[in-house]
Amino acid sequence: MITSGRRVLLGTALALPVLALGTVTVARPLVSSASVRPHPPVHTSAPVECSTPSIDRLQQWLASGEGTTVPATGSLLVPRGDAGYAAKATFVNDEWHVLVVWLANQFEAQVDLSSSKGFWLTYRATDDLYVQLRPASHWSGGDKWLTLIPATGGRTVTRFFSFAADHWSTLPELGAPAYPFAEALVEARGLVFVGKTPNTIEFDGLRIDGYQPPCR
Repeated sequence: MITSGRRVLLGTALALPVLALGTVTVARPLVSSASVRPHPPVHTSAPVECSTPSIDRLQQWLASGEGTTVPATGSLLVPRGDAGYAAKATFVNDEWHVLVVWLANQFEAQVDLSSSKGFWLTYRATDDLYVQLRPASHWSGGDKWLTLIPATGGRTVTRFFSFAADHWSTLPELGAPAYPFAEALVEARGLVFVGKTPNTIEFDGLRIDGYQPPCR
């Protein structure tokens, strides 16, 4: 673990217990995809941002209107005090909440991530949440491949999340996808962050190995 100010660079395999969500008890993924085995690729310097608000050239950070969130709908992007933008959201109540990032900056587009090793996420969160990799051909519904995004205890951290299939799992409450994880990588339309508990979240970076989003 490397600490620099309040930002912590992490990459550890986590063995996780069972999490009770509402009245339904579901099993967390046994291993977070935040792993350094094998070692992730080098975290490169920040890309040139788009002319409109973006984080690592990702312009569409959206509250979907599913669950009680602040903001309720629309863009999550807000100016940062130092430079650039952050994506901020609050989950309210014990219910499912949904935040969406379009990987190619428009809904109709998709990206082939089959050659990518994973992504680096710089964030802070007061409680655990999950991220789903949603393909264009199976966009709707909660039955998606997902991995745990661990709470950070109020710290801003950078973690690497592997795209290795054995790092992604499902939740019984949301259902199992009817397609393999490899298909989600080939047809990736968005990363969708979901959580069922109150949470205060800030995203400051999201860089995908081998992929640079096009500005729209």
